[in-house]
Amino acid sequence: MAGGKMSPRQKMINLMYLVFIAMMALSMGKEVLTAFGSINEKLTKNNHSTTQKNEIAYRRLNTKAKDQPEKYQPLKQKADKIKDASNKLNVYIDSLKAKMLFDQEDKKNYEVMDRGDFLDENFFKGDKYSKTGTEFVNEINEYRTSVVSALGTEYKSLANSISNLFSTEDQTDREGVTKKWLNYHFESFPLVASLTKLTQMQVDIKNSESNVLTTMLSGQLESEVSLSNYKGIVQLDKTAYYVGEKVTGKVVLGRYDASMIPDKVTLNGRNYTNINAGQVILDLRANKLGDNDIKGKITFKENNKEVDVEFNSSYTVIPEPNEAVISADAMNVVYRGVDNPVSVSLPGVSNNNLKVTATGGNIIPNGSSYIIKAGKGTEMTINVGATLSSGKKINSSKKFRVKDIPAAQASVRNEFGLVRMPKTSVARAAIGAGLPDFVFDLQLKVTSFKVKVPGQLTVLVNGAAFNAAAKKVLARAKRGDQITIFDIEAVIKNNTSYKLKKVLPVIIEISN
Repeated sequence: MAGGKMSPRQKMINLMYLVFIAMMALSMGKEVLTAFGSINEKLTKNNHSTTQKNEIAYRRLNTKAKDQPEKYQPLKQKADKIKDASNKLNVYIDSLKAKMLFDQEDKKNYEVMDRGDFLDENFFKGDKYSKTGTEFVNEINEYRTSVVSALGTEYKSLANSISNLFSTEDQTDREGVTKKWLNYHFESFPLVASLTKLTQMQVDIKNSESNVLTTMLSGQLESEVSLSNYKGIVQLDKTAYYVGEKVTGKVVLGRYDASMIPDKVTLNGRNYTNINAGQVILDLRANKLGDNDIKGKITFKENNKEVDVEFNSSYTVIPEPNEAVISADAMNVVYRGVDNPVSVSLPGVSNNNLKVTATGGNIIPNGSSYIIKAGKGTEMTINVGATLSSGKKINSSKKFRVKDIPAAQASVRNEFGLVRMPKTSVARAAIGAGLPDFVFDLQLKVTSFKVKVPGQLTVLVNGAAFNAAAKKVLARAKRGDQITIFDIEAVIKNNTSYKLKKVLPVIIEISN
C-alpha cells in the first residue's frame, strides 16, 4: 500500500484510519487520567480515616502520660516530635497541591489535567532544581531526619523503614539511566499523576505515624510483661512496731501470680524458705529501735536462665506513737465529684478518740473509716488531733491533691477506640461511656451524641440509642466505612450535677 500511486479514495481511507487511531489513543489517555483522579480521591479518603485513628491514639497516649508519667512520658515526647514533623510536611504538601489546582475551575475534571507544565516550571530550572524544587526536597529530608532522630536506636528497624520510604537519593529508570530523585518522580508527568503521587506521600506520612504509635505501645506492653522488669514489693501489715513485736507481712511481685513459685529467695543476705502461693511470707521479730531494712531478691528461671527480681523496703520500730497515720484507701489523690474513702488511725488510740477535720473540702465518718468530698481547690488538708494515754497531745495534718475525674471514653458493646462490627448490628447497638483506667467504678449514662457516616450529614441523637434519623444514614454506610460517634454528652448516674470532661469518641468500622 506504501509503494505505487494511490487513488484519492485510498488516500481518504488512509487518512480516516489515522484519525481513528488518534481518537482511540486520545480516549485511552483520558481514561488513564480519570483513573489517576479516582485513585487520588481514594487515597485522600484513606488519609482522613488514618488521621482520625492517629488522633485517638495520640489522645490515649496523652491520657496515659498524665496518669503514669514515668512509664509513658518518654513515649509521648517521641510521639510529639514525630507528630509535629508529620504535620509540618503534610501542611507543606497541602499548600503545594492547592497551588497546582489553583487554575482548575473543576477540581475533579481530571481529563484536562494532562500537562505537567506547573511542576516542570516550578521544580526545575534548566537541568537543575529551582528554588521551589530545592525547598520541596529539603522539606522531605528534614522530615526524614526529624523522625529518625526522634525514634533513635531504640526503634532502629522502624527508623530504617521510614528512612528508606522518604529517601531522596538518585533513582535509576528501566533503561538504566540514573536521574535525580525529583526528576525521576515529577518531571514531565501529567498534573493529575503528580497530584496523586503527592497524596500517596501524605498516606505514607500518616501510616508512618500509625506504625510509630503501634510499635511504641506494643513495645511498652512487652516491657511490662517481661520478668526482668518485675519489682519486688514488700507489704507489711503496718509500718511501725513496738519493741518485741513480730514484723508481719509479705513480699510479692509487682504483677502477682499465685502460679509463679520462685526457685530461690534471699532475704537480708540469707536463704529464705517461708513461701506460699507465690508470696514470700514475712515472719521477723522487731528487736532494734529505728529503721530496719527488708531487702533481697527472688530468683526465677526464664528461657533457661536465672532472672533475679530485687526488692527493698524498710520498717520503723518505735517506743511510742508520735504521729497519726493517714492513708487513702484507693489512691494518693482525691477526686472531685466522687466519694473518696480514707482511713485515719493513730497507733494506741481508738478511732472514737480521734478528732478529724478537713480544710478545702468535707470529711464524713463512715463506720471505721471516712469519706472525703473534695472542694473546688487544687488541694485539701486532713487534720487529726488526739490525746495519748500519757497525756501527750498530738496534732497531725496531711495534704492531698484534688483532681477532676479524667476524660471518659465512648464505647460500643463495651469496646473502646475502633470497633469492627457487621452493618446489621450497628443500628441496634447502644452507645455507652466509661473510664476504663479510672480507680473508681463510676456508672456513666450517655444523654446525647452525634453520628457521622462518610458522605452523609451529621445526625444529633438524644439518649444512648440510635434514633430514626441516625438509622437512616447508617443504612447508607458501606463495607469498610468508619462511622464516627463524637460530641458525646454523659453524666454520672448518682451525681448528675457534676460536669464531666469531654468524652472521647468511638469509631465503628463496617466489617460486612
